[in-house]
Amino acid sequence: MPVVRPSDAVTHEIHGVRFVSHAAPRTGAKELCAWRGEIPAGTEAPAHTVDREEVFHLLDGELLITVDGRTDRVTAGDTVIVSAGATLAVENPTERAATSWVVTSVGLRAELADGTVIAPPWAN
Repeated sequence: MPVVRPSDAVTHEIHGVRFVSHAAPRTGAKELCAWRGEIPAGTEAPAHTVDREEVFHLLDGELLITVDGRTDRVTAGDTVIVSAGATLAVENPTERAATSWVVTSVGLRAELADGTVIAPPWAN
């Protein structure tokens, strides 16, 4: 059984959010990826459409999460299931950072509103 230690995790940053990758192909995962998201206060990440289901669990803090136009206030302990093909936007309107844990399948791609396609390294 592979064990991924905190020192093995790789950190990526995009749109002001830190993605700390724990499970991905580079750490031995074949089907699933998992990462910790660190969303600073005042962050408003751009909306993006995902091509794979994501399970987004908020560990700490409070966020506004919009899925396909519906916005919900999400607090620590809440889980949001984002279907493949859904458009997702994450905002932290509070004055403190929020931390999430996200799981998806290997190969996730996301398309921004301007048509830019991202293959995030923490999910590929």
